[in-house]
Amino acid sequence: MIGSIVVTTPIDDLFSLSGRTALVTGGSSGIGHTIAHTLGRAGAAVVIVARRTEQLNRTLGELHDHAITAAAITADLANPEDITRLCHQAPTLFGDIDILVNNAANNIRRPMADLTNDDYDQTMAVNITAPYLLGQHFGPRMARRGWGRIINLGSQQSHRAFGDSGAYGISKAAITGLTRSQAEAWSRHGVCVNTIIPGFVLTPLTEPAQAIPGHVEALAARSMTGRNATPADFAGIAVLLASDAGAYITGQAICVDGGLSVH
Repeated sequence: MIGSIVVTTPIDDLFSLSGRTALVTGGSSGIGHTIAHTLGRAGAAVVIVARRTEQLNRTLGELHDHAITAAAITADLANPEDITRLCHQAPTLFGDIDILVNNAANNIRRPMADLTNDDYDQTMAVNITAPYLLGQHFGPRMARRGWGRIINLGSQQSHRAFGDSGAYGISKAAITGLTRSQAEAWSRHGVCVNTIIPGFVLTPLTEPAQAIPGHVEALAARSMTGRNATPADFAGIAVLLASDAGAYITGQAICVDGGLSVH
């Protein structure tokens, strides 16, 4: 009987990423930094990608200090040539990419009428075109091997507008659509694709918002937990979605926001 089926896979194996290779964009700071460390501690070899070489190398040193197999690639994801180079270089380090984490983003937040065409182009290039291109490269390869994970990072602006969402909001709404399309294409071949939707997270990306007097406190008060997020709050969901434990979770936009979105 179905009701009598018992899961016998050891818990450590269910969440283990041993033998897997993860590529984490924006892996040198914020949520990406935490996800890179967490996937590495779960057993994956990790390739981190960011624009700033000094910060990237510092994070790489931290990963090595924790005995994590890791490498770093400097790339500007707004540059298509850098994306092409990344696609070719990353698999040469530890083997084929099994887990793609599209975390890198820019956050140009101005009133809609003040946005320039360049603001829009930069935002789309990093926040949606780069995840699309990386998915187009690695997704079919994961599908041919019969296993893969793509984790896209969204935002509260993925499903509602506030705080001058502007082009950033457009890009983060698009990332949930990308997730659904990727899941439709590849989930039947063992590739699970999901979006993580953070609440307000205290990271370098949100420093302009943090500088507004009273803003951080007001957002914390809107959360059911009474606090804003830190990058550490995304460690657990990352391992769940990247591991065999998440094998039946796909096409979803999962809010990790302390209840902010349901108020």
